[in-house]
Amino acid sequence: MTDSGMPAPPEFPLARLRRFPDLESPELVAVDAADRLLLEELSDALTRDPSLTASDLVVIGDTHGALTLGALSFGELEIRGPAARFSQVKVHQDARSGELALDANAAALAQFLPVEATFAHHPLDADLVAGARIVILRLPRALEQLGQWAALIAAQAAPDVLVLAGGRIKHMTLGMNEVMGRYFDTVEASLAQQKSRVLRVRGPRVEEARAAAATWPKRQFHADVDLTVCAEGGVFAGTSIDIGTFSLLAVLDRVSGKQGQRIIDFGCGTGILATQLARLRSTAHVIASDQSAAAVTSARATAAANGVADRVEVVLDDGLSTQPDESADLIVFNPPFHSGAAVHAGTSMRLFAEAGRVLKPGGELWVVANRHLSYKPALRTLVGSTREIRRNAKFTVTASIKDGGADAAERAERRAERRPDGLKKSHREQ
Repeated sequence: MTDSGMPAPPEFPLARLRRFPDLESPELVAVDAADRLLLEELSDALTRDPSLTASDLVVIGDTHGALTLGALSFGELEIRGPAARFSQVKVHQDARSGELALDANAAALAQFLPVEATFAHHPLDADLVAGARIVILRLPRALEQLGQWAALIAAQAAPDVLVLAGGRIKHMTLGMNEVMGRYFDTVEASLAQQKSRVLRVRGPRVEEARAAAATWPKRQFHADVDLTVCAEGGVFAGTSIDIGTFSLLAVLDRVSGKQGQRIIDFGCGTGILATQLARLRSTAHVIASDQSAAAVTSARATAAANGVADRVEVVLDDGLSTQPDESADLIVFNPPFHSGAAVHAGTSMRLFAEAGRVLKPGGELWVVANRHLSYKPALRTLVGSTREIRRNAKFTVTASIKDGGADAAERAERRAERRPDGLKKSHREQ
């Protein structure tokens, strides 16, 4: 039963959701208490207003499909009537891995959903939330990203829209209430349940929201490197140049002049490295790749702002899954070591292995990383011989060369033996 005393929604096996192709590990989950609390709040909202239909609902920030598939399962409440209440919902997920996980989970658990239940992936634009009457979202940790989402919803959704924004209490701040309060009249927090909470948000301030929404992506000119950086709200470091990227920028002239024609900025973020490489190597084919939709939009804008849009191909990808084997001469990489809010070494290990697959024999992977992470042994195993290029108090820049022949075959075998978390299989597993 829900708090309202009405029947609970039919049971959907949330516990069977998987993170794949995202990193999977015992301490990383595909659904948590915040997802469940948001679905309870949605169920109560549906009970209060039976007129809500599929076209009224939007899901933003669903990590692996719990919110979307949970909402779709509510269609069973009226499946015996003329039609399911939620035959389709609009969904925006920033991470490409999240989109793939949602698709995979929907296919694997299709028997638990109404036949009519479908969803549609949407970019973060006006069409996503146009006329929406109820929006459920996972609160992002970046306030800039939340501000962009809130402004878009308030500017484009229906006047009576209800926004249900949920998260884990340890990741929530009063700043989130303040951000939502810029664009909505009412921001009310639910009681805490299982260390999670939901903000109930109503009353869009349309004029303020439209003015704010028009300012994205942000822009900033950096005179020290003669570069304009553009950024959507969800991109690491925003329009600034983080010190890791700056460390790689300082040595790009050393790699761009001697490495070949197909270059990948892996995990490109705002596209700073890709843009600079395109300026330094006018004949190169530069690819800026990221799994974040916000990063891809930002990188395109950065390349355009610096006059190299025609020489930088920007792609949304899960790792380097769309790149052929042995196709790149040079990859530059400022790796993440987080999986969502969790710190996990397996994230970088998996991506190093991807880079090793995509590099041509003799190709190079240039990596900048925090000194304490000590990636060199892993790079030697997953890519090839590795040397240190530059070091300062916080960061190390390394260059790894992919060798050919038997050495490369042996490394490929070792890569295949490694789990997604970067640990070798045990003899028992083999």
